[in-house]
Amino acid sequence: MSINVTVETVPARTLAAVRRKVRIDQIGAAWRPALDLVWKFLSQHSELRGDGHNIFLYHHPANRNDSMDVDFGVQVARPFPQEGEVSSTETPAGKVATALHIGPYERLGETHGAIHAWAAANKIKFAGASWEIYGDWADDPTKLQTRVEYLLG
Repeated sequence: MSINVTVETVPARTLAAVRRKVRIDQIGAAWRPALDLVWKFLSQHSELRGDGHNIFLYHHPANRNDSMDVDFGVQVARPFPQEGEVSSTETPAGKVATALHIGPYERLGETHGAIHAWAAANKIKFAGASWEIYGDWADDPTKLQTRVEYLLG
């Protein structure tokens, strides 16, 4: 499967999110409890609801093997004051390397890998943040769509 990587300029997206410090291999266990807190919060604050897409914002450490801060969030209409563990944050605005992943979430690593390979081939540096924007749910995992974006340095 060929993954097309493009450069785009994107706006900031406001999120309601719960931050966790995790290693890459812990994301599978960390995302659901964090998002459950966010969706519970949003059920009590319907005025914040936007398009409702889940977005995972990764704050990359200097050493790829270290734990990183991950904001497990949902896009919302506007910033808001922190309530419990749920806080308002934003994805960065600016130029990104982006690719659309189509298929099961377990294979998202292939799309991340394609973006890293593209950056290496083009001598492009990242600016320390990336995020995944999850599309609408589909019962057929081969139809799931997730946009992966890496902020360029």
